Amino acid sequence: MIKVVAVLKAKEGLSRDEFLYKWNVEHPVLVRKLPGLRRYRQNPAIEHHKEWPFNGMAELWFDSVVDVKTAYAGAEARELFEHEHEFLADMQWFLADEVEIDLEPDKGARTP
Repeated sequence: MIKVVAVLKAKEGLSRDEFLYKWNVEHPVLVRKLPGLRRYRQNPAIEHHKEWPFNGMAELWFDSVVDVKTAYAGAEARELFEHEHEFLADMQWFLADEVEIDLEPDKGARTP
């Protein structure tokens, strides 16, 4: 499984509520249309006294790099990109593998 990981910066002038509505409510309608998409997760940054460098992170899972390329080459992606211009100032992304790390690596191991 390949994952697209994108960190997002909201467009200046949008309130948090406006940004979240465009991202959490409107945008998934378009993301769901991407061919080959297996899973989609949004991670909005929590409100905090510190200003975070990003307003959120999105994760999109595909079976392969070829499937990512296919998904982002079609008309569905062009519609998605147009919508992103309405609420994003910046988006940086990369492709990743996911590695699960056991929080209890010695569980079940015997000590000599």
